[in-house]
Formats: sequence, structure tokens, C-alpha cells
Amino acid sequence: MEIKERELLTNTERLTIIEQMEKDWPKMTQEFKKIQREQYVLFLHKQHDYGPGNISVGTQLQTPEEVKLSLTGLWFRMNDKIQRLKTLLMGGKEAAVNGEPIEDAFLDVSNYGIMATIVKNGKWGK
Repeated sequence: MEIKERELLTNTERLTIIEQMEKDWPKMTQEFKKIQREQYVLFLHKQHDYGPGNISVGTQLQTPEEVKLSLTGLWFRMNDKIQRLKTLLMGGKEAAVNGEPIEDAFLDVSNYGIMATIVKNGKWGK
């Protein structure tokens, strides 16, 4: 999915939506980009440690069945993180028993979603 920038007219100045949002909400947009960068670095470290076979479940992701198996595995991992989030939020806790902050679970869910999209787009391990 490719998102194209739409044009906005603001104070007789032509600004793209991205420019406008970054102007109106500088702290929020900078924080979003910072978190994305941190997620990318975490992703690279995990892939270095585990390799792409961890997500492809040892397959080549060449058939619809292999892709479905991988996506199902990712769904299970996301569900585990969502259940952890539910437990932490409902219990009013900021961290899991192992000391993992709640933010880590949020970021894990996001990264798994990106990885699932990469698998679905046929780019995993390539």
C-alpha cells in the first residue's frame, strides 16, 4: 500500500500533509519517528540473532500454505503479546513479572504486524 501525499492550502502556503502535521505536532511526530527507528534497530538485532527462518518456520514461503503457516505463527506471537498487555493493563501494572516494560509489548505487537506484512508481500528473507 503506497500512501501519496495530498496537498493542503494553509495560510496561502502550500504544505503537504506530512509537512503540516510535523509543523502542527512536532513533538508527537518526532517521537513517532524515533520509536520507528528504535523498532527497526531491534528488528535488525533480532534477525541477526534468529535469522529469517524463525519467521518462515523453516519454509521458503513459496506456497500459499507456507505463507499461511508463517502468518499463523506471527498471529500467535502477536496474540501472546496482546494477552500480556491485557493482563498488565487490567492489573494496573507498568511491567511484567520479568521486568519487561509495558511499552516493549506494544512495540513487539507493532513489529510483528510489520513482519506479517513483509511476509504477505512476499519479501521475507529476500
